[in-house]
Amino acid sequence: MIKTLPNNNLATGVNYYIEGVNLLWRKELRLYILVPLIINLIIFFTLTATMFHYFNSGMEWMLDKVPSFLHFLKWLMWILVGAILLLCYGYLFNAITNIVAAPFYGLLAQKTEELVTGKKMADEPIGQMIPRVIGRELRKIFYFIGRGIFVFFVLILLGLVGITSPLVPVVAALWGSWCMAIQYVDYACDNNQLDFGPMRKRMRANIYSSTGFGGMVMIASMVPIINIFAMPAAVTGGTAFWIKELKWQQ
Repeated sequence: MIKTLPNNNLATGVNYYIEGVNLLWRKELRLYILVPLIINLIIFFTLTATMFHYFNSGMEWMLDKVPSFLHFLKWLMWILVGAILLLCYGYLFNAITNIVAAPFYGLLAQKTEELVTGKKMADEPIGQMIPRVIGRELRKIFYFIGRGIFVFFVLILLGLVGITSPLVPVVAALWGSWCMAIQYVDYACDNNQLDFGPMRKRMRANIYSSTGFGGMVMIASMVPIINIFAMPAAVTGGTAFWIKELKWQQ
């Protein structure tokens, strides 16, 4: 059951993700969650092992280059590099799992909508659904890359100016939240034949809910082990967002 909260609200967006977590325990969805979870586990162990290997070797190489009089800053370098790597890890984990598990996420969003609304949706042949869903996934990736390059240069400019440098993490977090919201709301929108452009317009009209929801997904995806379950919860939560708020947005 989706709680009734004010539309277009940060807290409402956060609640959609919580609803998504609660929906994971519904027995009607277990079969559709199992395959994405197995895929996530495989990617998680592979990516995490690779990250730790290169992080340790990379840090040893970097610290060897630090002059002796700056050795007292080593702890700060560990924190900064670790934070950057963790952010990259979260994005990379999302990108890989979303491409591989996209058809299963689309099916999970469909079954979630049927469970919540009590209305049966038209079934689509697997052979037709897989190319469509993967094509939509690639469209999202091109959108993220294209806009992301622009955001990257904005972040550089903000960082070069002392007075605006504190805005860098804020802008980066907002952009990350927006990307995560688009990524996981899109499955339900695609199932309902809402094109990518109109979907983004509806989400911009509900920017606070989108930010709250996407921010929760971003935080969960950056935490190892939790991120294994974060993606399916984001799909079910994004479907709740669609049903409650975006479906009726003109």
